[in-house]
Amino acid sequence: MSRIEQPRLHDEGPLKQPPTFPGSTIPRSDWWKAWGTVAANSFGGPAGQIAVMHDEIVVRRRWIGEQRFLHALNYCMLLPGPEAQQLATYLGWLLRGPRGGLFAGALFILPGFLSIMALSILFASYGDVSWVSGVFFGISAAVIAVVISAVTRIGGRVIKNKVMLAVSAAAFIGIFFLELPFPLIVAIAGTIGLIGGRFRPDIFNIVTGHDESTAIDSTDVLVGDQHITLGRPTVARFARVLAGGAVLWAGPVLLLTWVVGGNSVFVDVATFFSSAAVLTFGGAYSVLAYISQESVSTFGWLEPGEMITGLGMAETTPGPLIQVVQFVGFMGPFRDPGSLSPLHAGIGGAVIATWVTFVPSFLWIFLGAPFIEHLRGRPSLTSALSTITSAVVGVVLNLAIWFALFTLFETVEEHRRFGVLLYQPDLASIDPLAALIALGASVAIFTTKLSTLHVVIIAGAIGALARTVF
Repeated sequence: MSRIEQPRLHDEGPLKQPPTFPGSTIPRSDWWKAWGTVAANSFGGPAGQIAVMHDEIVVRRRWIGEQRFLHALNYCMLLPGPEAQQLATYLGWLLRGPRGGLFAGALFILPGFLSIMALSILFASYGDVSWVSGVFFGISAAVIAVVISAVTRIGGRVIKNKVMLAVSAAAFIGIFFLELPFPLIVAIAGTIGLIGGRFRPDIFNIVTGHDESTAIDSTDVLVGDQHITLGRPTVARFARVLAGGAVLWAGPVLLLTWVVGGNSVFVDVATFFSSAAVLTFGGAYSVLAYISQESVSTFGWLEPGEMITGLGMAETTPGPLIQVVQFVGFMGPFRDPGSLSPLHAGIGGAVIATWVTFVPSFLWIFLGAPFIEHLRGRPSLTSALSTITSAVVGVVLNLAIWFALFTLFETVEEHRRFGVLLYQPDLASIDPLAALIALGASVAIFTTKLSTLHVVIIAGAIGALARTVF
């Protein structure tokens, strides 16, 4: 591709014509094919999704330069929400403005949305069929190993000293034994990181971004590091974007409340997942503990073992892992449909949960992108993120143990003494097949080159075979 002269974009000014974005020269068929390829191959969590995006957008098509790609990725790592989906949104915005960002980000979500919708309907409608229940049984057992793998992966990234280890241990004790809410843990960890980073950055400044300075950038790309295509960060623009995002985010929730009343399960779904959307620092696994706790104990939408089934769905379908919220949003209204049919209520709840989860992800990009140069490299932000991520290790460990208890044992009793929650599994109620699948999945994930997706699919097949034969 020959070098293309880049037009300078203006966010404000007397221009009567809309700005010309670099990606406007890309043929529509190529645009659809590129982002369709990214969306269809978005398996394997954020690392795999980002790798696919880099290969398609940076390496093959040379639409974005290497430094610019890493620049955008470092910004997305600071945000709550699914970083791969936000990165797609950001790159689309760089190339074709807001419409490009909406297109790339929405298309990234679509395959997973359709897949999890189909699986949710299958689970809710035919979950008592032996082979169907066997598939979900096998997947649930394997997901225990997947979550344990996430603990080691995240821990290896941030547990670099005794302080971070103490933060992680305190977070685990707080959520597992004391039932502290996840938002409180995030707030405490972030505050500790902000304060600690000012006095001991060597201890608290752990999570560093990708080194942009070592990346070799080419000049024959549409958007390279030398091409500044961000609009000027003005107060007027910030206010417009914030107002528009707030209307799209809160407007449907308020309208829903007015139509069906504040006591509706649909309103509960909308408000709960709106709050969860701003708490996904450290990846989807972190907020899963919060979602599990609330959807099972507070709202009663799911049985304990069903939450891990939803996570298995998200692990085996394309798209962000946080899309597990769609399954939870489906099951709550499905079991409390009111005047609607269970199926229609479940579909409505899934759409609502998806909407309020991902609208904020778009908002953070469109709001913050013009300020990226200012935000990048702020030590205080890095220290806060490092400490929050350390706390997330303890939260995800809690999730792994919680999932294991309610998947491997049929009977688990809860006892509260002096404000401390204790789980007591009945050892005689252990499911040998679930234990064997979980053990086999652990061995496969930690000692072989099989991907998580392949391990989970194999476990589902084993579960279906076992339930059908036996």
